[in-house]
Amino acid sequence: MQANTSHTEIPSIAHYRNKRYIIYGIATLFLLSFPFIKINGNQLFLLSFDHKQLHLLGTIFDIQEFYLMPFLLILMFVGIFFMTTLAGRIWCGWACPQTIFRILYRDLLQTKIFGLRKRISNKQEKMDLSTFNAKVKAVCAFLIISVLCLVASANLMFFFTPPSDFFAYISDPLNHRILLGFWLGFGLFFILDITFIQENFCIYMCPYCRVQSVLYDNDTVMVLYDYKRGGAVYDTKGMKFDVAPKKQDPNNECTNCNACVRVCPTHIDIRKGMQLECINCLECADACSDVMGKLGRPSLVMWKSSASLDNDGKVRFVRFKTIGYVIILALVFTMLLFVSTTKETMLLDIARDAELYETRAHRVVDNTYTMVFNNTDSKPHEIYFEILDANGGDTAKYLKILRPKEPFKVKAKEKKKIVVTLRTNEILPEGHYDIIIHAFAVDEKERVFVERKTNFVYPNHNKLKD
Repeated sequence: MQANTSHTEIPSIAHYRNKRYIIYGIATLFLLSFPFIKINGNQLFLLSFDHKQLHLLGTIFDIQEFYLMPFLLILMFVGIFFMTTLAGRIWCGWACPQTIFRILYRDLLQTKIFGLRKRISNKQEKMDLSTFNAKVKAVCAFLIISVLCLVASANLMFFFTPPSDFFAYISDPLNHRILLGFWLGFGLFFILDITFIQENFCIYMCPYCRVQSVLYDNDTVMVLYDYKRGGAVYDTKGMKFDVAPKKQDPNNECTNCNACVRVCPTHIDIRKGMQLECINCLECADACSDVMGKLGRPSLVMWKSSASLDNDGKVRFVRFKTIGYVIILALVFTMLLFVSTTKETMLLDIARDAELYETRAHRVVDNTYTMVFNNTDSKPHEIYFEILDANGGDTAKYLKILRPKEPFKVKAKEKKKIVVTLRTNEILPEGHYDIIIHAFAVDEKERVFVERKTNFVYPNHNKLKD
């Protein structure tokens, strides 16, 4: 058959692989450096169970403000759906830490450095560990990847414990056994995954491959074998033909070299069609490019949508599904920004004592509260509060603050517990009265304040002391 494609249009064997390596490097640098980046002394993202705080883009949200988490989770899941609908399992093959570590272990350490495998292009070939020297090399490769897995585990912990706290806690392991257990537990799992479970994790354990099956459509970009040019290798039931494509029809271009099969990390034959095990690494496309390039033809394995095979190779990225996901992401992100701007500059928790009230002489009644004032601002403030009637009345006529009498200092990011006693000497109807505690920074009343609703209890008149 006469070739109709120039040699310069044919991608080389390393076309996708080199691009993947660049993405791997960028992703690794991003994940390793992300926990160390701060804005105004706060993390870009930190979900601290120790301090009960959420750091988001340099802003600290206390546990009472965790209403932001649903928005973050919605963004994450809708983002995954959008990415999968658009480009399939591109995350798995191009940015997933599991894939990156497998490349480091199998292709770099075992193949390139220690020579335990003959070539990267054959991932089905078993290692020969029959000699003592090979076993020593295998142990060295295992130890190196184990150290890297422990580093990755620590990096994961940085999203829940700031690096400064992590290193301080690890230096005193007996008093921080839980953190030590999580770090070593995740590290051991990573080691087991990378060295023993391997790509079986992608095939059998990762839920993402099951999610993709319901999100794909004919316009989703995925790894495809062009059966129109190459010829059918499998029948509609997934059974392989006994006759090679070239023998079925001399015009079929697939040489049945199986290079795409040998290089596949998940051990599938892409010529069988789209399969859940495919992680979009495009190793098969590179392998086919090498073989077909020698024949002056472009690769039979492409990164296209199935619809594009019948549409002159044009992929429809803009369609109803993708537009819908973009709109949802934009709406949720806008709501997240709006809600985050309503962050309170002070937090206040109010708890009643076990004894709701205490009666004094002359029908005087005291109510005691335990109030926790949390200064979420970046600087210290003198804090005090006043009592407001929840129904708009004049509370000052019958309620007064018995203690504390003076403002009190609360440092930046500090929580201070204060016992508060309110008193009335007015004879009130029996029951409870809704009031509002308006707490504020004495030096910045208009900016730093918070209001919380509670009630004042007035007992049965028969229980009062004259």
